[in-house]
Amino acid sequence: MWRLVAARAAQAAAIVAIVATVTFALIHLAPGDPFAAALDGPTVAPEIRARWREKYGLDRPLAEQYVRYLANVARGDLGWSFSQHRPVADALATAIPNTLLLTGTALVLSFALGVLAALFQASRHGTLADRGTGAVLLVFYSVPDFWLALMAMLLLGYALPIFPVSGIVDPVMHEYMSGWGRIVDRVRHLALPSLTLTLLTTAVIARHQRAALLDVAREDFVRSARAKGVAERTILWRHTLRNALGPTITLLGLLLPALLGGAVFVESIFAWPGMGTLATKAVGMRDYALVTAVAIVGAAMVALGSLVADILTAAADPRLRDA
Repeated sequence: MWRLVAARAAQAAAIVAIVATVTFALIHLAPGDPFAAALDGPTVAPEIRARWREKYGLDRPLAEQYVRYLANVARGDLGWSFSQHRPVADALATAIPNTLLLTGTALVLSFALGVLAALFQASRHGTLADRGTGAVLLVFYSVPDFWLALMAMLLLGYALPIFPVSGIVDPVMHEYMSGWGRIVDRVRHLALPSLTLTLLTTAVIARHQRAALLDVAREDFVRSARAKGVAERTILWRHTLRNALGPTITLLGLLLPALLGGAVFVESIFAWPGMGTLATKAVGMRDYALVTAVAIVGAAMVALGSLVADILTAAADPRLRDA
Protein backbone atom coordinates (compact mmCIF):
# COMPACT_ATOMS: atom_id res chain seq x y z
CA MET A 1 0.00 0.00 0.00
CA TRP A 2 2.78 2.44 0.92
CA ARG A 3 4.58 1.70 -2.34
CA LEU A 4 1.38 2.53 -4.19
CA VAL A 5 1.02 5.84 -2.36
CA ALA A 6 4.67 6.78 -2.99
CA ALA A 7 4.46 5.93 -6.69
CA ARG A 8 1.21 7.86 -7.15
CA ALA A 9 2.62 10.85 -5.24
CA ALA A 10 5.64 10.96 -7.54
CA GLN A 11 3.37 10.76 -10.59
CA ALA A 12 1.19 13.52 -9.17
CA ALA A 13 4.19 15.82 -8.68
CA ALA A 14 5.30 15.22 -12.27
CA ILE A 15 1.80 15.87 -13.62
CA VAL A 16 1.44 19.12 -11.67
CA ALA A 17 4.83 20.31 -12.90
CA ILE A 18 3.95 19.56 -16.53
CA VAL A 19 0.56 21.28 -16.25
CA ALA A 20 2.13 24.35 -14.65
CA THR A 21 4.77 24.60 -17.36
CA VAL A 22 2.36 24.19 -20.27
CA THR A 23 -0.20 26.60 -18.80
CA PHE A 24 2.44 29.22 -18.06
CA ALA A 25 3.79 29.03 -21.61
CA LEU A 26 0.40 29.09 -23.34
CA ILE A 27 -1.06 31.99 -21.38
CA HIS A 28 2.07 34.08 -21.88
CA LEU A 29 2.27 33.34 -25.59
CA ALA A 30 -1.37 34.34 -26.16
CA PRO A 31 -1.93 37.88 -27.52
CA GLY A 32 -2.26 40.64 -24.96
CA ASP A 33 -1.26 40.89 -21.31
CA PRO A 34 -2.90 41.88 -18.00
CA PHE A 35 -2.51 45.58 -18.83
CA ALA A 36 -3.83 45.47 -22.39
CA ALA A 37 -7.42 46.43 -21.58
CA ALA A 38 -6.48 49.32 -19.28
CA LEU A 39 -3.28 50.70 -20.81
CA ASP A 40 -3.43 50.00 -24.55
CA GLY A 41 -5.48 53.12 -25.29
CA PRO A 42 -4.52 56.11 -27.39
CA THR A 43 -4.45 58.37 -24.33
CA VAL A 44 -1.86 56.26 -22.48
CA ALA A 45 1.76 57.06 -23.24
CA PRO A 46 3.98 54.15 -24.34
CA GLU A 47 6.36 54.97 -21.50
CA ILE A 48 3.65 54.27 -18.93
CA ARG A 49 2.80 50.90 -20.49
CA ALA A 50 6.48 49.96 -20.59
CA ARG A 51 6.94 51.01 -16.96
CA TRP A 52 4.09 48.79 -15.73
CA ARG A 53 5.29 45.80 -17.74
CA GLU A 54 8.79 46.32 -16.40
CA LYS A 55 7.49 46.57 -12.83
CA TYR A 56 5.91 43.11 -13.05
CA GLY A 57 8.72 41.57 -15.10
CA LEU A 58 6.63 41.11 -18.26
CA ASP A 59 9.34 42.70 -20.40
CA ARG A 60 11.80 39.89 -19.65
CA PRO A 61 12.30 36.69 -21.70
CA LEU A 62 9.72 33.97 -21.11
CA ALA A 63 12.26 31.53 -19.68
CA GLU A 64 13.42 34.10 -17.14
CA GLN A 65 9.80 34.88 -16.17
CA TYR A 66 9.17 31.17 -15.64
CA VAL A 67 12.22 30.73 -13.41
CA ARG A 68 11.19 33.73 -11.34
CA TYR A 69 7.66 32.38 -11.07
CA LEU A 70 8.91 29.00 -9.84
CA ALA A 71 11.10 30.74 -7.27
CA ASN A 72 8.13 32.75 -5.99
CA VAL A 73 5.92 29.63 -5.82
CA ALA A 74 8.63 27.81 -3.86
CA ARG A 75 8.43 30.62 -1.30
CA GLY A 76 4.64 30.31 -1.16
CA ASP A 77 3.99 33.43 -3.25
CA LEU A 78 1.51 32.69 -6.05
CA GLY A 79 1.56 36.28 -7.27
CA TRP A 80 -0.92 39.12 -7.58
CA SER A 81 -4.29 38.74 -9.34
CA PHE A 82 -5.01 41.70 -11.61
CA SER A 83 -8.61 40.59 -12.21
CA GLN A 84 -9.38 40.14 -8.50
CA HIS A 85 -7.20 43.00 -7.21
CA ARG A 86 -5.82 40.85 -4.41
CA PRO A 87 -3.22 38.10 -3.91
CA VAL A 88 -3.83 34.92 -5.88
CA ALA A 89 -3.69 32.84 -2.69
CA ASP A 90 -6.60 34.84 -1.22
CA ALA A 91 -8.67 34.42 -4.38
CA LEU A 92 -8.06 30.67 -4.39
CA ALA A 93 -8.82 30.38 -0.66
CA THR A 94 -12.27 31.82 -1.37
CA ALA A 95 -13.02 29.81 -4.51
CA ILE A 96 -11.62 26.33 -3.73
CA PRO A 97 -14.03 25.48 -0.87
CA ASN A 98 -16.99 26.43 -3.07
CA THR A 99 -15.80 24.22 -5.92
CA LEU A 100 -15.05 21.34 -3.56
CA LEU A 101 -18.54 21.66 -2.08
CA LEU A 102 -20.13 21.56 -5.54
CA THR A 103 -18.04 18.77 -7.06
CA GLY A 104 -17.94 16.75 -3.83
CA THR A 105 -21.72 16.84 -3.51
CA ALA A 106 -22.15 15.87 -7.16
CA LEU A 107 -19.61 13.05 -6.86
CA VAL A 108 -21.21 11.50 -3.76
CA LEU A 109 -24.74 11.76 -5.14
CA SER A 110 -23.80 10.48 -8.59
CA PHE A 111 -21.96 7.49 -7.10
CA ALA A 112 -24.93 6.55 -4.92
CA LEU A 113 -27.52 7.07 -7.66
CA GLY A 114 -25.36 5.43 -10.32
CA VAL A 115 -24.82 2.28 -8.25
CA LEU A 116 -28.52 2.09 -7.36
CA ALA A 117 -29.52 2.53 -11.01
CA ALA A 118 -27.04 -0.18 -12.04
CA LEU A 119 -28.40 -2.56 -9.39
CA PHE A 120 -31.92 -1.90 -10.62
CA GLN A 121 -30.91 -2.62 -14.22
CA ALA A 122 -28.83 -5.69 -13.38
CA SER A 123 -31.63 -7.25 -11.33
CA ARG A 124 -33.98 -6.79 -14.30
CA HIS A 125 -31.49 -7.56 -17.06
CA GLY A 126 -33.09 -7.75 -20.50
CA THR A 127 -36.49 -6.47 -19.39
CA LEU A 128 -38.32 -3.34 -20.51
CA ALA A 129 -37.37 -1.63 -17.24
CA ASP A 130 -33.69 -2.28 -17.95
CA ARG A 131 -33.89 -0.93 -21.48
CA GLY A 132 -35.98 2.08 -20.45
CA THR A 133 -33.61 3.05 -17.65
CA GLY A 134 -30.67 2.64 -20.01
CA ALA A 135 -32.33 4.93 -22.56
CA VAL A 136 -32.92 7.65 -19.96
CA LEU A 137 -29.33 7.41 -18.76
CA LEU A 138 -28.09 7.56 -22.35
CA VAL A 139 -29.95 10.86 -22.82
CA PHE A 140 -28.24 12.43 -19.80
CA TYR A 141 -24.92 10.94 -20.91
CA SER A 142 -25.24 12.61 -24.32
CA VAL A 143 -26.44 16.13 -23.53
CA PRO A 144 -23.88 18.96 -23.11
CA ASP A 145 -23.37 20.18 -19.57
CA PHE A 146 -24.20 23.81 -20.34
CA TRP A 147 -27.48 22.82 -22.08
CA LEU A 148 -28.58 20.68 -19.14
CA ALA A 149 -27.71 23.54 -16.77
CA LEU A 150 -29.84 25.96 -18.79
CA MET A 151 -32.76 23.50 -18.90
CA ALA A 152 -32.55 22.95 -15.13
CA MET A 153 -32.52 26.72 -14.62
CA LEU A 154 -35.54 27.28 -16.89
CA LEU A 155 -37.56 24.39 -15.43
CA LEU A 156 -36.79 24.57 -11.70
CA GLY A 157 -35.81 28.22 -11.46
CA TYR A 158 -38.36 30.01 -13.65
CA ALA A 159 -41.21 27.73 -14.83
CA LEU A 160 -41.38 26.14 -11.37
CA PRO A 161 -39.53 28.63 -9.13
CA ILE A 162 -38.42 26.07 -6.56
CA PHE A 163 -34.70 26.87 -6.33
CA PRO A 164 -32.67 30.07 -6.75
CA VAL A 165 -30.78 30.28 -10.04
CA SER A 166 -27.61 32.13 -9.06
CA GLY A 167 -25.17 32.70 -6.25
CA ILE A 168 -24.17 30.62 -3.29
CA VAL A 169 -26.42 32.30 -0.69
CA ASP A 170 -29.12 34.96 -0.61
CA PRO A 171 -27.10 38.20 -0.76
CA VAL A 172 -29.64 40.14 1.32
CA MET A 173 -31.30 37.82 3.84
CA HIS A 174 -28.58 35.24 4.53
CA GLU A 175 -26.91 37.20 7.33
CA TYR A 176 -30.25 37.65 9.14
CA MET A 177 -31.19 33.94 9.08
CA SER A 178 -30.85 31.48 11.93
CA GLY A 179 -28.24 28.72 11.85
CA TRP A 180 -30.61 26.21 10.24
CA GLY A 181 -31.94 28.89 7.95
CA ARG A 182 -28.45 29.57 6.61
CA ILE A 183 -27.89 25.85 5.98
CA VAL A 184 -31.19 25.57 4.11
CA ASP A 185 -30.39 28.69 2.12
CA ARG A 186 -27.01 27.31 1.07
CA VAL A 187 -28.51 23.91 0.18
CA ARG A 188 -31.19 25.57 -1.97
CA HIS A 189 -28.55 27.52 -3.90
CA LEU A 190 -26.46 24.35 -4.24
CA ALA A 191 -29.37 22.31 -5.62
CA LEU A 192 -29.41 23.31 -9.29
CA PRO A 193 -25.66 23.29 -10.06
CA SER A 194 -25.11 20.05 -8.13
CA LEU A 195 -28.16 18.46 -9.79
CA THR A 196 -26.74 19.28 -13.22
CA LEU A 197 -23.36 17.70 -12.50
CA THR A 198 -24.98 14.76 -10.69
CA LEU A 199 -27.21 13.82 -13.63
CA LEU A 200 -24.30 13.97 -16.05
CA THR A 201 -22.03 11.82 -13.90
CA THR A 202 -24.70 9.38 -12.73
CA ALA A 203 -25.24 8.20 -16.30
CA VAL A 204 -21.54 7.36 -16.71
CA ILE A 205 -21.28 5.51 -13.40
CA ALA A 206 -24.50 3.55 -13.94
CA ARG A 207 -23.46 2.32 -17.38
CA HIS A 208 -20.05 1.11 -16.17
CA GLN A 209 -21.43 -0.36 -12.93
CA ARG A 210 -24.13 -2.29 -14.79
CA ALA A 211 -21.54 -3.83 -17.10
CA ALA A 212 -19.35 -4.77 -14.11
CA LEU A 213 -22.32 -6.34 -12.27
CA LEU A 214 -23.27 -8.45 -15.28
CA ASP A 215 -19.66 -9.64 -15.66
CA VAL A 216 -19.41 -10.68 -12.00
CA ALA A 217 -22.84 -12.34 -12.12
CA ARG A 218 -21.35 -14.98 -14.45
CA GLU A 219 -18.59 -15.94 -12.00
CA ASP A 220 -18.51 -19.37 -10.37
CA PHE A 221 -18.91 -18.13 -6.79
CA VAL A 222 -22.16 -16.37 -7.74
CA ARG A 223 -23.55 -19.52 -9.32
CA SER A 224 -22.46 -21.51 -6.26
CA ALA A 225 -24.29 -19.11 -3.91
CA ARG A 226 -27.40 -19.36 -6.05
CA ALA A 227 -27.18 -23.17 -6.07
CA LYS A 228 -27.03 -23.14 -2.25
CA GLY A 229 -30.35 -21.34 -2.16
CA VAL A 230 -29.08 -17.89 -1.15
CA ALA A 231 -31.68 -15.19 -1.81
CA GLU A 232 -31.20 -13.17 -4.99
CA ARG A 233 -31.16 -9.90 -3.07
CA THR A 234 -28.37 -11.19 -0.84
CA ILE A 235 -26.41 -12.44 -3.84
CA LEU A 236 -26.77 -9.07 -5.57
CA TRP A 237 -25.77 -6.91 -2.60
CA ARG A 238 -23.25 -9.07 -0.71
CA HIS A 239 -21.56 -11.04 -3.47
CA THR A 240 -22.01 -9.39 -6.85
CA LEU A 241 -21.89 -5.70 -5.90
CA ARG A 242 -18.85 -5.93 -3.64
CA ASN A 243 -16.78 -7.63 -6.30
CA ALA A 244 -18.00 -5.27 -9.03
CA LEU A 245 -17.23 -2.00 -7.24
CA GLY A 246 -13.53 -1.93 -8.18
CA PRO A 247 -13.90 -0.56 -11.73
CA THR A 248 -16.45 2.02 -10.58
CA ILE A 249 -14.23 3.29 -7.77
CA THR A 250 -11.39 3.63 -10.26
CA LEU A 251 -13.77 5.48 -12.57
CA LEU A 252 -14.41 8.06 -9.84
CA GLY A 253 -10.79 9.15 -10.05
CA LEU A 254 -11.13 9.54 -13.82
CA LEU A 255 -14.41 11.45 -13.48
CA LEU A 256 -12.91 14.16 -11.29
CA PRO A 257 -11.30 15.97 -14.28
CA ALA A 258 -14.64 15.81 -16.10
CA LEU A 259 -16.42 17.24 -13.05
CA LEU A 260 -13.91 20.06 -12.74
CA GLY A 261 -14.19 20.79 -16.46
CA GLY A 262 -17.98 20.72 -16.35
CA ALA A 263 -17.94 22.93 -13.27
CA VAL A 264 -16.37 25.71 -15.33
CA PHE A 265 -19.54 26.03 -17.43
CA VAL A 266 -21.97 25.17 -14.64
CA GLU A 267 -20.43 27.66 -12.22
CA SER A 268 -20.52 30.37 -14.89
CA ILE A 269 -24.19 29.72 -15.70
CA PHE A 270 -25.33 29.64 -12.08
CA ALA A 271 -22.89 32.39 -10.94
CA TRP A 272 -21.40 29.95 -8.45
CA PRO A 273 -18.27 31.64 -7.00
CA GLY A 274 -15.85 28.75 -7.49
CA MET A 275 -12.71 27.98 -9.46
CA GLY A 276 -14.60 27.74 -12.74
CA THR A 277 -15.94 31.27 -12.49
CA LEU A 278 -12.55 32.46 -11.28
CA ALA A 279 -10.74 30.82 -14.22
CA THR A 280 -13.19 32.18 -16.80
CA LYS A 281 -12.67 35.75 -15.66
CA ALA A 282 -8.92 35.27 -15.34
CA VAL A 283 -8.51 33.93 -18.88
CA GLY A 284 -10.56 36.80 -20.31
CA MET A 285 -8.37 39.37 -18.57
CA ARG A 286 -5.05 37.57 -19.23
CA ASP A 287 -4.47 37.25 -15.49
CA TYR A 288 -1.27 35.20 -15.83
CA ALA A 289 -0.69 34.36 -12.18
CA LEU A 290 -4.29 33.41 -11.45
CA VAL A 291 -4.73 31.25 -14.57
CA THR A 292 -1.53 29.33 -13.81
CA ALA A 293 -2.45 28.89 -10.15
CA VAL A 294 -5.93 27.59 -11.02
CA ALA A 295 -4.39 25.07 -13.43
CA ILE A 296 -1.92 23.92 -10.76
CA VAL A 297 -4.65 23.49 -8.15
CA GLY A 298 -6.87 21.66 -10.64
CA ALA A 299 -4.07 19.28 -11.58
CA ALA A 300 -3.31 18.65 -7.92
CA MET A 301 -6.98 17.91 -7.19
CA VAL A 302 -7.17 15.48 -10.11
CA ALA A 303 -3.98 13.70 -9.01
CA LEU A 304 -5.25 13.50 -5.43
CA GLY A 305 -8.57 12.10 -6.64
CA SER A 306 -6.77 9.43 -8.64
CA LEU A 307 -4.70 8.49 -5.59
CA VAL A 308 -7.79 8.24 -3.37
CA ALA A 309 -9.51 6.09 -6.00
CA ASP A 310 -6.53 3.71 -6.08
CA ILE A 311 -6.52 3.43 -2.29
CA LEU A 312 -10.27 2.79 -2.16
CA THR A 313 -9.97 0.17 -4.90
CA ALA A 314 -7.26 -1.62 -2.92
CA ALA A 315 -9.41 -1.43 0.22
CA ALA A 316 -12.43 -2.87 -1.61
CA ASP A 317 -10.44 -5.71 -3.21
CA PRO A 318 -8.20 -7.56 -0.70
CA ARG A 319 -6.21 -9.07 -3.58
CA LEU A 320 -4.77 -5.63 -4.40
CA ARG A 321 -3.69 -4.59 -0.90
CA ASP A 322 -0.30 -6.28 -1.07
CA ALA A 323 0.26 -5.63 -4.78
